Parts: sequence; C-alpha cells; structure tokens
Amino acid sequence: MNHRMNRTHLALTVSVLCGAACLTACSSGSSSSVGSDGKRTVSVGVSGNVFDMSIRLADEQGYFAKQNIKIKYVTLTAATGTSALQSGSVQFLNSSPTSFLAGISKGLPELSVATNGGGNPLGIAVSTKFAKSHNLTADTPAADVAKALADSTAGASSANTKAEAGIFLKAHDVDPTKLKWVSLPSPAADKAALVKGEVDWFITSEPIPLQVQHEGDGVVVADRSKVPEWGSAQAGYGQVVVVKKDYAKSDSATVKGFATAVQKAVAYLSAHPSTDAKVLAAARKTLPGLPDDVLSASVGQVDWPSSGKQDDAGWKKTLGFVKDGIGAVPDASVSSDNWTNTYLP
Repeated sequence: MNHRMNRTHLALTVSVLCGAACLTACSSGSSSSVGSDGKRTVSVGVSGNVFDMSIRLADEQGYFAKQNIKIKYVTLTAATGTSALQSGSVQFLNSSPTSFLAGISKGLPELSVATNGGGNPLGIAVSTKFAKSHNLTADTPAADVAKALADSTAGASSANTKAEAGIFLKAHDVDPTKLKWVSLPSPAADKAALVKGEVDWFITSEPIPLQVQHEGDGVVVADRSKVPEWGSAQAGYGQVVVVKKDYAKSDSATVKGFATAVQKAVAYLSAHPSTDAKVLAAARKTLPGLPDDVLSASVGQVDWPSSGKQDDAGWKKTLGFVKDGIGAVPDASVSSDNWTNTYLP
C-alpha cells in the first residue's frame, strides 16, 4: 500500500467537495440502493492495498451477502478518500488512521465503526548490488541492516514512510538525516529508481518490496517482523472502517451489517495462515497479478485483529504514533465521539 500502497503515503487534503481528483468516484453513481433481491448495494472506498483484504474476504466468502449487502468497490487515494466519503460517493471508507485523524482535525463528521487491520506492513528493499557489497540478506539482523544503510542513498515516496524509516534507523543509533534522500512521486517510482541504480534502497508498503525481491531486483532486509516499532503492539496503527455520522444514524442496520461482516473476516484472517486457500483467493482479488508467494508474504505482514473492536488505549497509542512517531497531523485529537463499537456484533 497503488499503495497505502500507499496507505502510509498520505496526503492530508480533506476537502469536503468532490474535486477533480475524485471525479471517477463522484461519477460512479455509487449511491446506496436496494435491489429486487432485497439486498442493499453500498459503495466502499478502497486503496488497492493489502489492508483491503478483510473487505474482499468478507465479499468472497458471502459474509456481506448474509447481511443482505452487496459491495461496489471504488478505488481511491489518500487524497481523495475523505472527499468521496463526504460527498456521498461512497458510504464506507477503508481508511488509514492518519487520514481519519486528519478529517477529524478539520471538524468533519466522521465515525470509525471498526478496526480491520493492524501495524505497518512496510518493507525496506535494497538493490542486489548494495546487498552484495554489504553482505545483506533477508535474514540479516535489523541492527546490522541499519548500520549498512548509514552511508547510502535512500528513496521514499511520502513523508510518512520516510519518517517510519527514520524510526527504524534511530532505534539502532543511525541518524537518518545523515543519509542522502531522494524524494520519489510514487511507490512504482521507488521500484524504478532502485532498478536504475538511482537509489540504494527504498521503503514503502507491501507488496512492492516483496515483488521487487521476487523479480530478483532487490532484497527485503527489513519489515514489520524485524522492526517492532512498526507493529501494532507499539504503533497501534492499522486500518479502520469509516462512515459519516449522519449515515450511521440514518442507516444503522446497514452499518451494523457491514461491520459484522468485516469482523467475521478479520477473525478469519487472524485465525488462519496467509497460505490458507480462502485467504489467498481474497488476496488475488485484492492485489491482482501478483504471484502467490508475494501475496501470502504480504498478507502475513499485517497484524490481523481477532475482533474489530476499538478502545481508548489503542487510539491513544495510534494518536501518539501519528503525532510524535511520524510527525503527521500535529493538531490531531480523538475521543469516544469519533469512534464506536456500537455496530459490531
């Protein structure tokens, strides 16, 4: 995360108007409607990243159908997601906490009704040339990786992922300001810069780093399993299902049905390995065109919760990570008015 892919590549523009950037969503005719079969069709804003898995799995396994809900997917970016939700182009938004908190800080009437993924599924991919010259492999300890990166040229396509690389480096006494940083326009550009030798390494969300490794162009030397600071236990980060407050009030049955289906999906993801047949089937829908080994490894980088329930402690941890950890949304705040477990079973 085409990324959260960049879920972490977050623009903080939260205009309530549907501007040119979200014309696709706004023109999609995605208003909620009930068909002749009695099922309500709702539009869901997704980002085409691994955090969409719970929604795809709920759809593929019929969890939404059991709640008399049909799903229409609208692919959005961090810059257009909030606008699409506010304009009514989508009724549900699969959102990063940073985007959600940015909306809250602007006074937008948004409500988080479930959490559906945890942690930061990031990867640091070094070029094969850099890996060989510094004796780096996928199994190299994190401290040794950080030391090898101390004198290098790094690529990042968002301030957030750059900050998260900094968290990793600082944890091993490496000053990220001493590196040469190349600002790149997108995760795809990260990959291209590495292949061309313009950077020694880059950081972005999976599956791009793992895809680079699969294709033989680099080696993933740091990920959430090696960097506890990126995991949900320390960062409290992840993904949330967001709706407008007035929609939650006006169609509470649909919101409850949606949240119920998502909770069942995250519970399944939490209880089953990333190589499970149903998980892989949903992964292929979420991230089409990628080999199964990349898909399963990417899914395995997410801390899937056993429940969609939220709590004050989790939000406090997330708020600290967003404000102090990566320096985003400096005026962010969150209270029980901004999230609820009311719609979960």
